[in-house]
Amino acid sequence: MSGIKMLVSAKTDVGRARQTNEDAFAITDLASGRTIEAIGADHAIDVQERGVLLAVSDGMGGAEAGEVASALVLDSLQQALASEGRGAIHEQLEAAVQRANRSVFMEAMQDNKHGMGATLTALFVRGDEAYIAEVGDSRGYLLRNGRLRQITRDQSLVQMLVDQGVLSAEEARTSPSKNVILQAMGLALDVRVAIARLRLRRGDRFILCSDGVSNPLTDAELQQIATQSDPRAACETIIALANDRGGDDNETVIVADVTGEGLPLPDEFETVTETYEVLKQYHPTYRGRTVTPDVARVAAAAIRARAEVDGRRGEPAPPRQGESPPAPAPPTAATSEPAADAAADDDEPFLEIAESEPREGRSALARVLADRPRWLVAVAVGALVLAIVVSIVLAR
Repeated sequence: MSGIKMLVSAKTDVGRARQTNEDAFAITDLASGRTIEAIGADHAIDVQERGVLLAVSDGMGGAEAGEVASALVLDSLQQALASEGRGAIHEQLEAAVQRANRSVFMEAMQDNKHGMGATLTALFVRGDEAYIAEVGDSRGYLLRNGRLRQITRDQSLVQMLVDQGVLSAEEARTSPSKNVILQAMGLALDVRVAIARLRLRRGDRFILCSDGVSNPLTDAELQQIATQSDPRAACETIIALANDRGGDDNETVIVADVTGEGLPLPDEFETVTETYEVLKQYHPTYRGRTVTPDVARVAAAAIRARAEVDGRRGEPAPPRQGESPPAPAPPTAATSEPAADAAADDDEPFLEIAESEPREGRSALARVLADRPRWLVAVAVGALVLAIVVSIVLAR
């Protein structure tokens, strides 16, 4: 369909706590196969029959491995979608994601890259529709008629527990376990891709970002910035605010407007839900089985215990009788070298991904419960094992 245009800009930043940027993004005109460098500019694109791909990937694995994983995901995805495909568009998109996943999986077999992986959020605009593919916890948002809506669902431990009704949204937002993800590109031979389709309206604005943006910024802040700025200015403001909040992670954002006579104007009485269709939903599993409420409750208890212990660790010890309170530590300059733990990856795989022995040689569950009081670990692990056994017995 002709008469559809896109105005897009992007920005990526290493942040203030990391030495390397393991995020990556891609903006590709699939008609020409041309990758568009839209940093620091508003780039106009005529959307041709083959469509336009926007994608963000957050690498994990440390040092060079995370950079390799995110770059490989995007390169493979672009190549697959640029070639002539067969079948429905969402099937072509899923096949392209699976191909990218296998590329990272094979590359990760090298000794120095074992355990590397990456998230993926991809927006494929073709005709008057957009297809959204999601693996991990990078995000996609839609701004329509001044209202912002998240159009992806985090494949994370805390989101799963919110969906199960055992953790509140506020607990999830502030949890020290919010970066534990349920799957990632390259950690297994196959990946379960969540795919949705959206009917476009003239003036739609999309925001794709890594969790280095979505963690420090609220949805209300993203909405305000996106409503008041053009794509380039919005990208710059979003990254600047993420850095002002600490810049604890790499930060990447794409902002894209879809316009043109080929698209209908939005109807004030039409909801986004009426134009949005889930084609393939992600269902978290443990050892191939659906996660039961009992398992979810145990995991929620462990997360709350971790938050409680971490909170106590952050409190200064009370002074002994007759002593003055200790003086506060001097602030650390933003340009100082990051601490060793700050250089580690934030995203951590969980559940079935733990079977592949991710970073540091420990399972993801062990990292969730690491360094807790021994009695708490024993109770949590024992309850989890019991819940899993019971769920498997009942399922037979």
